[in-house]
Amino acid sequence: MEARELAAMTHAEYVAFESAAATKHEYVNGRVYAMAGGSPEHSRLAAALIRDLSAQLHGKPCATFSSDLRVRVAATGRSTYPDVAVVCHALAHDTEDGNAVTNPTVLVEVLSESTESDDRGDEWAHYQRIPALREYVLVSQKHARVEVFTRDATEPDLWHYRDHGPGARVVLESLGVALDLDALYANPLA
Repeated sequence: MEARELAAMTHAEYVAFESAAATKHEYVNGRVYAMAGGSPEHSRLAAALIRDLSAQLHGKPCATFSSDLRVRVAATGRSTYPDVAVVCHALAHDTEDGNAVTNPTVLVEVLSESTESDDRGDEWAHYQRIPALREYVLVSQKHARVEVFTRDATEPDLWHYRDHGPGARVVLESLGVALDLDALYANPLA
């Protein structure tokens, strides 16, 4: 199911609209889009990631959030709901939207046919403009594959790419955690 464009509005109008909405919407370049629904596998992978990250981050100054957390890219004005977000040290709320944060350390998108091109393209271009973002993770629904983009420590506009397949440990350097790719994809219902 693809995101559906609803209307053009200012960011302030979007914040008011979103606070009363029964479903979630993205705000991109002055346009509002209804969020696409996900598959059971999409939901299972996102939940597994939240479980694994939360367990490994226990006792650290970081919190793992579901797709209910709105993230605002202050530099571009985009507001969106990543599948998983991790924020470390303190939440920085957007000055125009108290329910949106501007400082995720890690963002994760579980890829679907309807969102993959945006997750890899326009949305990724926006996410790169978040100064606090250290890693961007793409998780395939089709194959046991996790891709990680890591911001360079000395050149913030440079991102390093790592591709992980079956048997791999996916290290998220910014969090000091590692995900077992095989365990992530192990489906107890299959």
